[in-house]
Amino acid sequence: MRIIVCLKEVPGRDTRYEVSPDGRWIKDSDVSFEISECDEYALEEALKLQEKHGGEVVLLTLGTERAEKLMRKGLAMGAEKGILILDPTNQITSPLAAATAFAQVLKNEQYDLVLAGTQSDDFGYAQTGVMLAELLNVPHATIVMQVSVDPAARRLQALREMESGWFQKVEMPFPAVLTIQAGISQIRFTPLKGILMAKKKEIRRVELSSLGINVAEIPRVEVERIYFPEATRKAEILQGNAETVAASLLEKLRKEARIL
Repeated sequence: MRIIVCLKEVPGRDTRYEVSPDGRWIKDSDVSFEISECDEYALEEALKLQEKHGGEVVLLTLGTERAEKLMRKGLAMGAEKGILILDPTNQITSPLAAATAFAQVLKNEQYDLVLAGTQSDDFGYAQTGVMLAELLNVPHATIVMQVSVDPAARRLQALREMESGWFQKVEMPFPAVLTIQAGISQIRFTPLKGILMAKKKEIRRVELSSLGINVAEIPRVEVERIYFPEATRKAEILQGNAETVAASLLEKLRKEARIL
């Protein structure tokens, strides 16, 4: 069984962020980067399936040369090899563009499963995995909390997390795309031996320009402004007797606060 795991590089969750001078993103010169949380759980699930059923885990990432660091971590955890789509000028700005680039690479790869995180830590679009499945024309399931596979029958079962505490079990054939929810399992500790071995594992680089994608024709997502919420204080004293104040408070909770 061959499993492809899509990873995304995001600013570290424990980093103190500063808004860039143009107000459209954060200052990334002093920011540490890491694997997006849901993607790391997707990798852990892939490694568990590999340990149980055999096969190979391959990482797929889109970004600059800096993304090699997170790929090395994934290789240290147990993946066999990686594919890095190089986008040095950050032309890919939307989930559709990312999914299109991934699909172009995967059309030339053999795979049984593609695992990705449900959503990324930075933008949280939760669309890339779904769009990738559509472009590959394979079945998919989202917000997956549990996976069981039958390699001989080339089928899988996935447990999806729904609203209000409900779950849904779906079954589908290989190949398929699953987006994995955070918390599906316990992320393994990266051993020193794995870190040393990761340095020797292959990361194949693919130039974005070689994929035959006209990025200009793909809808873009532009960030107009990023900012920290402004702290404000506002108090209002309601006048009148108890009945009048209660009626006024109820009206404000309904129409202004919209919590009733």
